[in-house]
Amino acid sequence: MTTAVPHRVVVVAYDDAELVEIACVTSAFDGANRLGASPPYDVRLVTPQGHPVRCSSGLVLAAQAALERTRGPVGTLLVVGGPGHAAAAQNTRLVEHVRRLAVIGRRVASVCTGASVLAAAGLLDGRRATTHWAYASDLAQRHPAVSVDAAPLYVRDENICTSAGVTGALDLTLAFVEEDHGPALARTLARTLARMMVTYLQRTGNQAQISMFVDAPAPEHRTVRQTVEHITGHLDSNLATTALATYAGVSGRHLARLFCEQLGQTPAQFVRAARAEAASHLLVSTALPLASIARRCGFSSAETMRQVFLDHYGTTPSQHRSVHSAPQPTP
Repeated sequence: MTTAVPHRVVVVAYDDAELVEIACVTSAFDGANRLGASPPYDVRLVTPQGHPVRCSSGLVLAAQAALERTRGPVGTLLVVGGPGHAAAAQNTRLVEHVRRLAVIGRRVASVCTGASVLAAAGLLDGRRATTHWAYASDLAQRHPAVSVDAAPLYVRDENICTSAGVTGALDLTLAFVEEDHGPALARTLARTLARMMVTYLQRTGNQAQISMFVDAPAPEHRTVRQTVEHITGHLDSNLATTALATYAGVSGRHLARLFCEQLGQTPAQFVRAARAEAASHLLVSTALPLASIARRCGFSSAETMRQVFLDHYGTTPSQHRSVHSAPQPTP
């Protein structure tokens, strides 16, 4: 009887790396092993010269190997992010060895600002990539050859994957487990992790990184800011542009111009997005019928909500609920 050759995962860390990202990746792969992944994952934390790294939280992690001495085979090469990403991207030896391992790696990935290291290695040139939304513009400016998309949780471009901040590492790793071992094991792993961490199940890559209800900064213009607050607090009310203009005490044309200047979208577009996100939260956190959720969120019907959901998330409300609903406690 032959033993399956382990899938080797090389996690690259450096000083001021984000501990939560390392933990999300390593814990998810370990969880897959505990559930019987075959071949199993052999996860190794590697650092420059094999030195311990001080994470951004102040905790120190011991390395399992030196980055410079790491050789193939490599199933997955993954670079984590953290406040130290800029220094890591300027470390020519670190970047050179990441580039070397990427050539022999079956799959290359980054979490959060770890994308800056992949970009410095030239691995993202001509590719679509993501990173934490707060650092997306900086990545795009520093590496104009990279097509940076700050919206999704993770992006796959051939064998190179980039993901959003911190817990986006968990979603990306679950996607890898599904790719390697099928949806059944990935689904079981997602449920296990969701129960342990009291969080959502696996999210799809095209799901938005951040909630528009906590997105920063708030609109600078007082009229837009007050109108946005009114919208998010009264989703089941009449939020037509004319009604919003009356509330704001300006003309509809002027309000539309202000929204486009401040938010990059019209009042109607903002209202649809706000209602879609509110509905997404109710779908995964309650057992309310679709028609009730539609009414609560201001949609004229469940069918209207369905169409808006398809436009925003590329899926139906029912599918969204099926995939993302939190597990119910066992009686």
